[in-house]
Amino acid sequence: MTRFVIAAAQYPIEALESWDAYAAKIARWVGEAAAGGARLAVFPEYGSMELASLDPATMSDLAGSMEFVGSLLPRVDALHAALARDHGMHLLAASAPALRSDGAWVNRARLFAPSGKVGVQEKLVMTRFEREEWDVSAGGPLRLFETELGRIGVTICYDSEFPLLGRALAEGGCTLLLVPSCTDSLQGYWRVRIGAQARALEGQMIAVQAPTVGEAAWSPAVDENHGAAAVYGPPDLGFPPDGVIALGELDQPGWVFAEVDTAAVARVRGEGKVLNHAHWPEQPGAGVLPAVELVDLR
Repeated sequence: MTRFVIAAAQYPIEALESWDAYAAKIARWVGEAAAGGARLAVFPEYGSMELASLDPATMSDLAGSMEFVGSLLPRVDALHAALARDHGMHLLAASAPALRSDGAWVNRARLFAPSGKVGVQEKLVMTRFEREEWDVSAGGPLRLFETELGRIGVTICYDSEFPLLGRALAEGGCTLLLVPSCTDSLQGYWRVRIGAQARALEGQMIAVQAPTVGEAAWSPAVDENHGAAAVYGPPDLGFPPDGVIALGELDQPGWVFAEVDTAAVARVRGEGKVLNHAHWPEQPGAGVLPAVELVDLR
């Protein structure tokens, strides 16, 4: 399948009354994406942190909220796996703190396929807040997911600002780059947006940004959230002149839908007015790229 609809979330962080309220919210959001014809729905970075509101004893504590949300991750994943299967969709769940076997906390995104398979991508480059205040560690490896919709890569928020990650995925055949984000300022939103657009330009592929929005004063982790969801492509053959396929209204909750054709990626890489993807090695010092692990989710 090359032509399909993508839904990118502008997802509001909200205080929740119960697990059932969270499950109902996620089911409603996925149902709305499915009703809009989406075959792929993308949730943001750290959207799962709203679950910290279920535990008043720890929700205002950074470490405590991380541990509480991490403890719920198996239930969160079971919910998303069921929704992906029931709706016949691919779902990138909101990333969450996850405890690795070595005792390190990482920022983990999970891509659920209708097949029942799940792919995991951990954030590779940590922001100052994550490394200096929250003690969240860099994860890995960098992965590329083989799906019915093509090869999908994930660069979580800050990761999108580092071109070698996107390039490694592009060389592996990535046509869709998912960029879940969580930024507490307009400057942060624009940094990630510019990164996503740059990766779409230089890799001649489609990039999808999905941010958190709204205020949650009770949370020390996701208290302020700004952004606009969007789907970007290279400004060249088969794509809009500015590369913006779809763009949401800043800070307004809801889905942003875009119909894409991944066959256009192959066409622009071979016939575009410029061939950024092919000409990358001509840069002085193009260098060695990170290794990429291919995971089959079909």
